[in-house]
Amino acid sequence: MILDTVAFMSTLERRVGLTDEDKAILKSQADWGLLIAPEMADHFYTYLGRDAEMNAILNDGNERIHRLRETFIQWFHEMFTGIDDWGQAYADRRWKIGLVHVRIGIGPQHVVPAMATVIDQVEKRLQVDGKSQALKDALSRICMIDLAFIEQAYVEVCSDAVLRETGWTQGLFRRLIATGARSM
Repeated sequence: MILDTVAFMSTLERRVGLTDEDKAILKSQADWGLLIAPEMADHFYTYLGRDAEMNAILNDGNERIHRLRETFIQWFHEMFTGIDDWGQAYADRRWKIGLVHVRIGIGPQHVVPAMATVIDQVEKRLQVDGKSQALKDALSRICMIDLAFIEQAYVEVCSDAVLRETGWTQGLFRRLIATGARSM
């Protein structure tokens, strides 16, 4: 199953309440976002590096941590710029980031608390820099959208792999999951 990234983005925008006003606020603070992005990357990777499993993934001997840090800075800044006003390019990039997380083994159990760490540190920086509640709210919403893309990548990759391997229909697969969930 291939995710329609634009439709997913649109659905998420409605669910979290990301508005045109939020987008304008984010864009107006893009320079600030770029300024603090390296600091947020430091918090993010310091947090992840404390976990032995994540530390091994991040420091694989191939300069992965350096590449990931640069990607994080770009990702963080893109939340402010929206790339293309949070359209196709933004949605496709978020989807690709989710797939990379799946490919290199950074699971949701790592991503969610790491994102919470970033949000906490951004909130502290917002206060220090005297930024508005409206910016805090807009950042919280866009972070949740980006996190949902990563989470959805796990669901889609796992579901697709099971369906291809077993030949099951999507309906059968969903019934098995629902049955399994009821039995737990």
